[in-house]
Amino acid sequence: MTAGYSMKDDLFNRDTVSRLGKEFEAAGVFKAGPFVEQVMAGLAPLELKARISWIATVLSDHLPPDFPAAAKAIHAGLPDPLDPSKTDDDFGHFIHAPLGFYVENHGLEGHLETSLDLLEAITKRFSMEFSIRAFLNTYQDAVLERMQDWAVDPNYHVRRLVSEGTRPRLPWGQNVGLTPDNTLPLLDKLHADPTRYVTRSVANHLNDITKKAPDVVLDRLASWDQLNQQNAKERHWMARHTLRGLIKAGHPGAMGHLGYHPDVTVDAQDVQITPDALAMGDAAEVSVTLTTPKDAPLIVDYVIDFVKANGKTAPKTFKLKVLDTKAGKPVTLKKRHVFKGNATTFQLYPGQHHLHIQVNGKIVGGCAFTLSLLP
Repeated sequence: MTAGYSMKDDLFNRDTVSRLGKEFEAAGVFKAGPFVEQVMAGLAPLELKARISWIATVLSDHLPPDFPAAAKAIHAGLPDPLDPSKTDDDFGHFIHAPLGFYVENHGLEGHLETSLDLLEAITKRFSMEFSIRAFLNTYQDAVLERMQDWAVDPNYHVRRLVSEGTRPRLPWGQNVGLTPDNTLPLLDKLHADPTRYVTRSVANHLNDITKKAPDVVLDRLASWDQLNQQNAKERHWMARHTLRGLIKAGHPGAMGHLGYHPDVTVDAQDVQITPDALAMGDAAEVSVTLTTPKDAPLIVDYVIDFVKANGKTAPKTFKLKVLDTKAGKPVTLKKRHVFKGNATTFQLYPGQHHLHIQVNGKIVGGCAFTLSLLP
């Protein structure tokens, strides 16, 4: 990403707004020019989400005031669906996101079926995972019933809307009051999907559930293994992606499901961080030598207890290596770690920190080091 890059300007600008306007003009819904000028007159000072909302507001000035008529106009103005032959990374064009906001604002009260039909059509052009959540919160049973059909829809974007739209912790999405009992029957239909776009969403959904109900997720993964409806390689990928948070936390059940024995015998020697006196911005080398008495698959992480503003510490886990060891043969692992002092999501503080080596979820060795503000 180049310096000075602005996502809001890249996604919502005169060119993209003109594209949306021209789609409606080509369908005979409204003239593009006045729509584009009205949008651009208020767009510049707005942040990304506010731009989506503003474009939706301007749409309401140009579409028919009657929602069923407006829905027909939107259907007419939609471009061709995204390429159905693809299987991943085809999110669509963000300029169609305001259409979902429009449906939320004008179709939520009294127009459920028309709105769901429209969201189904729009999601084939741009994912409606955010907009569907307002309808789930208002008409939970009816939307879940529709999702039973969407889960077997021929279009994989519609199928993905089921798993992504119901995620318990969808980033930037409004909360939905769904439980695993509501959503797991839908994921049962989706876990054997032939597209990675859908199976990744299923795994992300399950990862959300692990935050509160890890055993429920492990049971479901085991049942899918027994069903053998998805190919083994994809099931293994989904399980690793699903359990990534539990693996970092050293959850024994997650380790066992992936074939990593949580009680593996391992000897950890020469646990080091070099240098052991660092300033913010410095890079250090984390290293350890591991030996197992038997051949063993290992997930090796390193955990740093970072000093916080109040002087207490909080652990953060980083991946070191996934490997298979041979009995009695030492393996030395090394990784470079940069202590960024200006990270936007994680603040560093000076003081004595601790490094731990974690193997298959258990701490097997560690050492201390110091971090200062300046070199």
